[in-house]
Amino acid sequence: MGTIFYGGGGTAVPIEDRALAHLKVVISTKLRRGESFTLSWQHPEDQPRGRSTLWLHPAIPLRFVFDEAEPTKLSREWIERLADSANSSGGILLVPEDIAPVEETPKR
Repeated sequence: MGTIFYGGGGTAVPIEDRALAHLKVVISTKLRRGESFTLSWQHPEDQPRGRSTLWLHPAIPLRFVFDEAEPTKLSREWIERLADSANSSGGILLVPEDIAPVEETPKR
């Protein structure tokens, strides 16, 4: 289980290492461009029910800590889904990797 430490107080947000590796790519890209956005997720089953959202801004300190020493092999499709959500008005919605993208109905 990895962790995002966010803000001056170092608020800790636990996120599974593989998901965190994918988020790091998308978040880093957006922040490098000077863009602000939100990151939202549903609470894990071992926590009280609900969801959380962080406002991410380039001026706010951010640190990614991984439990695994070896880098994760990344999925281009998952990064693209996260990046698409990052560019929406709702911000990044952390969804599991196995959630299939919504297929568009072909036009006839």
